[in-house]
Amino acid sequence: MKADECQKGHGHRKRLRRKFLDNGLAGFHDYEVIEMLLSISTPRKDCKQSAKAAIKKFNTFQGVLEASDRELCEVPGIGPVNIFGIKLIKEVTERYLEKKLIQKDPVNNSKELFDYLYFSIGDKNRECFKVIFLDAKNRIIATKTLFTGTLTASAVYPREVIRAALDHHSAALIFAHNHPSGDPMPSSEDISLTRQLVFSGRMMNIKVHEHLIIGDRKYYSFADEGHIARMNIEYDNKLV
Repeated sequence: MKADECQKGHGHRKRLRRKFLDNGLAGFHDYEVIEMLLSISTPRKDCKQSAKAAIKKFNTFQGVLEASDRELCEVPGIGPVNIFGIKLIKEVTERYLEKKLIQKDPVNNSKELFDYLYFSIGDKNRECFKVIFLDAKNRIIATKTLFTGTLTASAVYPREVIRAALDHHSAALIFAHNHPSGDPMPSSEDISLTRQLVFSGRMMNIKVHEHLIIGDRKYYSFADEGHIARMNIEYDNKLV
C-alpha cells in the first residue's frame, strides 16, 4: 500500500472512532460497524470493502456475527487474523446480556430475557435448545445450551434436562429454542415436548415456568398462551 493511501485509510479510521466515541453507534451503517471490528486486527489495510462484502454475503449484521470462521474467511479481505474483532464482540455481548439477568427474576424481566435469548440463539441456522436454571427465588443460577439439532428439529431428551437441573440444584426452569425459519409458532412436536418436560419436572418437584420459541424478532410464550398452566392441571388430574 502506498504511503498516501495508508495515510488516507488511517485518517478514515480515526474519523470512525471519533464518531463512535462522540455519539456511539447512532448514524453508523452496519458495514461501518463491521469495518471497525475488522480493523482491530488489521492495522494498516482498508477494511471498508471487506465489511461491505460481508454484509452482502450474509445479508444482515446479525448474519455476519453468526457466521462461522470458515464462512467469514470466504469473504475477500477477511482472514483468520482479522475475524478476531467479530468473534470477540459476539461473545462479549452474549456474556453481558447473560450477566444482566443473573440474580434477577427473569419471569418478571421478560424483555431482558428475550434480548438475551434472541441474541444468543435467535439467529442460529440450526435449532438450539437452551435451559435457564433458577433457584427457589427465581434467580438465574446458570444458562446452558443442552441440545443442537438440524434445520428442522432438535433431539431433546427430558431425562438429560432433569439431570442437568439436579446437577445445578435448580428449583425451577425456563426453556427456549429457536426456529430458524423465523416463525415462532409451535409445532405439535414442540407442544408434546413441553408437556413431557413439565411432567418430568413435576415428578422431581422442579417447576417449569416457561418455554419460549424464538423467531425473527418475535417469540411465542407457552406460559402467556396458557399451555404451562393447562399442562400442570393435566398432570394433577392424572394423580387423582
